[in-house]
Amino acid sequence: MPKMKTNRGAAKRFSKTSSGRFKRAQSHRRHILTKKSTKRKRHLRSPEAVHESDKRAIQRMLPYV
Repeated sequence: MPKMKTNRGAAKRFSKTSSGRFKRAQSHRRHILTKKSTKRKRHLRSPEAVHESDKRAIQRMLPYV
């Protein structure tokens, strides 16, 4: 059977942690930042874990991660 292709869009957005979960960047940090508070922007910096119900979909897009 041939190798599966990795979804390159997903590969740029998600990375696997040592515990087997996936981490992702938070949204709302690209533009229109002047109206957002410093605290809100600071908390958006930290990576977030992908919800367990979405984990299987990401595993299918990233077969070799």
